[in-house]
Amino acid sequence: MPLAHTSPLPPPGWAGVGTCALDVLGRPIPWRPSYHVLMLATGGHGMVEVDFVRHTCRPGTLLWVRPGQELRAGEDGLAASVITFESRLAEVVAYESVDLMPPPLHQIPDQYLPGTPEDRDLKEFESTSRARWQLEGEDEDAVISEFAQLAVDCERHEAGALAAELLRHELTVLLLRIALLSRSEPVGAESRTFARFIRLLETGHPNSRRVEDYADELTCSVRTLTRACLAVTGRTAKQVVDDRVALEARRLLACTSMSVAEVGRSLGFPEPTNFGRFFHREVGTSPGQFRMDTTPDGSGRIPVQRRPPD
Repeated sequence: MPLAHTSPLPPPGWAGVGTCALDVLGRPIPWRPSYHVLMLATGGHGMVEVDFVRHTCRPGTLLWVRPGQELRAGEDGLAASVITFESRLAEVVAYESVDLMPPPLHQIPDQYLPGTPEDRDLKEFESTSRARWQLEGEDEDAVISEFAQLAVDCERHEAGALAAELLRHELTVLLLRIALLSRSEPVGAESRTFARFIRLLETGHPNSRRVEDYADELTCSVRTLTRACLAVTGRTAKQVVDDRVALEARRLLACTSMSVAEVGRSLGFPEPTNFGRFFHREVGTSPGQFRMDTTPDGSGRIPVQRRPPD
C-alpha cells in the first residue's frame, strides 16, 4: 500500500483532541490529514494551501481543514495555533436529517463555495463547508480564548474520563462559535438536491463517472440533477463529477507515493493513457508534470519503478 507523506502536525491526543503551534517547517510538502485541523493565525503573514488553493493569512485568519484535504503550511514564518480533532467529535454540529445533511468542504470544490446558501433543513450549511474566516472584534476574542483554554487544558490534565470530557466540551463550544459565524438566506429544492448529490459523489467517484448512476440513486432525472448543479455552481452535473475525480487525482499525486498508473486505476481508469488524457483536459498539465510542480525542490516524487515478481 503506497504511503502518504508524513504529517508535520501531531495527531489528536488521547481525548481525540490535540493542540500545537505551527512551526516553520522549512520547505513543506503537501500532505492529507486523516483528522480535522483548525488553524488560527496569531502573528506574521503567509500563505496556507488547502486543496491547491492558496489562502492569504494574517492575525485573525481561521482555517478549517477537513480530513482528506491537501494541506501545505509552514513555509513563510506564519505563526498559528493549531487544534486537531477526530471526525467523530465534529458530530456536535451534525444535522437532524442525514438525507439533508450538507457535505463538508472536502466534498465541494472551492469554486462552488462562495455565496452558497442554506435553509432551515440545511442548518449552518456555510459554517460546515467554508474553509476560511477573517475574524475581528468579539468573534476573534472569543475564538482566541477557546483556542487558548484548550491548549492549557490539554497540557495540564492527565488522561482520564473527566479530563477527556472537559476537552471535548471545550471543543464543542469552539465548533458552535464557528457555526455561528455564518449567516445566509433560505434556499430551495435545487440546493438540497445538489447537497445530496455531492454526498453520493464523495463515495461514488472512484467507481462511476456517469451522471445517470447518481440520478438513479437520487431518484431524479439527469435533467433535474443537471439543473440543480447549474443553479448552485454554474456547472453541469458531468462537470461536477469530473471536478471531483480530478481533485482526488491531484491529492493522490501530490500527497502519496502512488505511481501515475496506480492513481489512475484507483479512480476507474484501467489504462494510463486514458487517465493521462482525462487529467490533462481537467487540470491543464500531465500527471507527471503536476507531480513535479508540487514538489518543493522541483525534483518530483515519482516512485522508483517497481520490479515485477520473480
